Amino acid sequence: MRWFALYVVLLDVANWFKIPCSASEFSLQGDYLLGGLFSLNIALKPELQSHPVTLECRRYHFDEESYQMFQVMRFAVEEINNSTTLLPNVSLGYEIFNHCSDTLNFPSVFSFLSQNGSFPIQRNFNKYQPNVITVIGPYDSTTTITVAPFFMMDLIPMVNYGSSSYDLSNKLLYPSFLRTVPSNKDLIDIIIRIIKWFRWNWVAFIGSQDDYSQDGLSLFYQYIRENGICLAYQGMLSLESDYYATLKTIEKLKINIIVVFSSGVIVENLVRAAINHNIRDKVWIASEGWSMNKKLSQEPGIQNIGKIFGITEQFTSLPGFDQFINKTRKYSDDDEECSGCEGQSSQEKTCNQVCDNCTKLSSEEILNESPTFSFPVYAAIYSVAHALHNVLRCDSNCCNKNVAVYPFMLLKEVKKLNFSLNGHQIKYDINGDPPVSYAVVLWHPNTGSQVFEVVGTYATYPEIAFTINSSLILWNNDGSVPFGNCSVECKEGFQREKDRNHECCFRCKICPSNTYINYTRDPYTCVPCSTDEWSEEGSIACQRREIMYLSFTDPLSVLLLVSAACLVLLCSAITILFSYNYNTPVVKSAGGSMCFLMLVSLIMSSIGLFFFFGQPMVIQCVFRNVMFCFFYSVCLSCLAVRSFQIFCVFKMATKFPEAYKCWVKHNGQWLVITIVSVFQFILCVLWGTFRTPAPTRDESSYADQIILGCSRGNLGVLLAVVFLVALLSFLCFFFSYMCADLPKNYNEAKSITFSILFFYISWCLYFTANMISQAVYIQLLYALAQLSSLYAILLSYFIPKSYIIVFQPKKNTQAYFQTSIQNYTQNISRT
Repeated sequence: MRWFALYVVLLDVANWFKIPCSASEFSLQGDYLLGGLFSLNIALKPELQSHPVTLECRRYHFDEESYQMFQVMRFAVEEINNSTTLLPNVSLGYEIFNHCSDTLNFPSVFSFLSQNGSFPIQRNFNKYQPNVITVIGPYDSTTTITVAPFFMMDLIPMVNYGSSSYDLSNKLLYPSFLRTVPSNKDLIDIIIRIIKWFRWNWVAFIGSQDDYSQDGLSLFYQYIRENGICLAYQGMLSLESDYYATLKTIEKLKINIIVVFSSGVIVENLVRAAINHNIRDKVWIASEGWSMNKKLSQEPGIQNIGKIFGITEQFTSLPGFDQFINKTRKYSDDDEECSGCEGQSSQEKTCNQVCDNCTKLSSEEILNESPTFSFPVYAAIYSVAHALHNVLRCDSNCCNKNVAVYPFMLLKEVKKLNFSLNGHQIKYDINGDPPVSYAVVLWHPNTGSQVFEVVGTYATYPEIAFTINSSLILWNNDGSVPFGNCSVECKEGFQREKDRNHECCFRCKICPSNTYINYTRDPYTCVPCSTDEWSEEGSIACQRREIMYLSFTDPLSVLLLVSAACLVLLCSAITILFSYNYNTPVVKSAGGSMCFLMLVSLIMSSIGLFFFFGQPMVIQCVFRNVMFCFFYSVCLSCLAVRSFQIFCVFKMATKFPEAYKCWVKHNGQWLVITIVSVFQFILCVLWGTFRTPAPTRDESSYADQIILGCSRGNLGVLLAVVFLVALLSFLCFFFSYMCADLPKNYNEAKSITFSILFFYISWCLYFTANMISQAVYIQLLYALAQLSSLYAILLSYFIPKSYIIVFQPKKNTQAYFQTSIQNYTQNISRT
């Protein structure tokens, strides 16, 4: 009932808009009429009317490019009518209107829908035969969206040549709409591909306040989210907009890439404003609406605003079109039908089939206009012709004119089309959209013949293919691609820190040591190196950390090993020497059989040094410490007992004779040595079994090294072991220091004092170095402290006595020793 009421209204309104005249260029009789809508004039600001009246398009700005498209339709119809194979014995006619306004231009629509100037009430819409079998046009999206619902009601095919709004692909709203130009979805897709090709991400989007630009902006938003592109600025301009303020904002935001998704006067105003205000070195990406605007390409100074890339249908020539234009122009001076209606004065010409400017155009002016939409118009006419060919069941000789042609029948056949036309495949998908075949053109303004150079292509049939020939693009300055990003790319080794407002903007921060940045994987994260790797600050890769341990082949290690071996040999030689001279006074004064225990302890302690070298294992970690601590404790206990004995003989024997007798009777020295040795042995066993010292990996002390070492084991047991060693060394030092004034031949106390002092110095140096550094050579210093402690005893205690035995045998006699004791006694008595 709603549509029924609408038809009644339309019937009444149609009487107001009867077309009183006809012109030869706008009308052609034929068996089947095609409706054409072309914006020969553009009413940017049509006057508001208080009553229904036809808008006089001829009063507004004349558009030469639309007139070229107008002529393409006439040419295509004539070519089809002259064909003997496509529609034999069938002629196509047309009724074309100048559709200059998107909202106030309905007489043409009512004319197409009417039957003999009226709207009969329809009970069965699938039997309705309007004045035209299809509609070609109109050009822009807003106009199409305004008038399309009238044709959708009866499923009258609208084969469009210029409206690219993606909303028109919605078949629920526009079931009979098809087009020969790609939708904005495809146009935005290639724009995104161009931006990504040059790795730009900081762009501005400029459009006009119409459905075409709004639809493009909406799709642009969707695509940039998925492709890492930021919309730095958007502006939807009108005739009254401040174009310079827009350009100034773009300059302030340092935007070099400008997508201008508009056409007509808005683009011209924007580009002229850029020229006048000296906007330079930008990259302009032109949508299909102005991608090949020849008039704008000749604008003085346009070459200074930067590079202009246009997106257009791939060039397709129309053989015979030039001859057609030349033929029609030949008689234009005598043909008044183009500019008026026969039998009427100019004041009475109110229909939109009047073209005051048509005769003023020469053939060259028509042919020099942008050919962007020429082939889409041509393809639209041929699509209708091929569909009609199928509906009428035509063969090579004739068509069946008895078949009633209804709009829905023609629509069904158009949707199934798949044919080749001038090298292009003409077909429609489920949304009524064609295969995409775009060319990317680079402007060479104010030049000679080649104003628009094809530098790239984009096609979706038979598969998606996109490429740009960068060698054809000569950039300004140093020839490099202009900078089109929000932030300057970080230097090598720096990570990006995202900006809170724009994902494409970032700051650069150097990656700390032991991390690296992998730009292909994630430029925003410094990735930590693995435990076996390291890196310096600001690295892009990790290096293998050097595994450090005391090697047997290291020169310092060799030196220490040779020294330890020499110590073993010296101790063995002295043992033999002392065995051979066991009953001599020197050996007895050195301790007699106790010397052999000390020498064996020194040998065993020296063997423990060999466990410092090579890659640490548990057995090495245990024996490098346990052997030294135990056997060195035995040696120290012997020294402590020996110094105590000397002190007792010369200092305390006379004062405490009973205590001395008891010490001698019960072999006090061996009892003390045994007790100390057993106690230290128990501690060492506990140390080696309870939380056993084990290999460790020091990964924190040095970034580029992993130091292999040994753990300390149980700290409590370790402290007990160290305390016992320290206590024994203190007792040695104390008693030996008290005996410093004894006879020279019995003065082992001085030797012991020296060895303990050297022991203290060695370990103080080690502990000091250990607090300063944790390098692998600290372990070598640890081994050196042990070796020094051993050599101190050997050199200060045993070597002097060995020297007397070998080189001064006269001093190794009982008489010599008795003389020394008597002299000491006399000196004591004098004091």
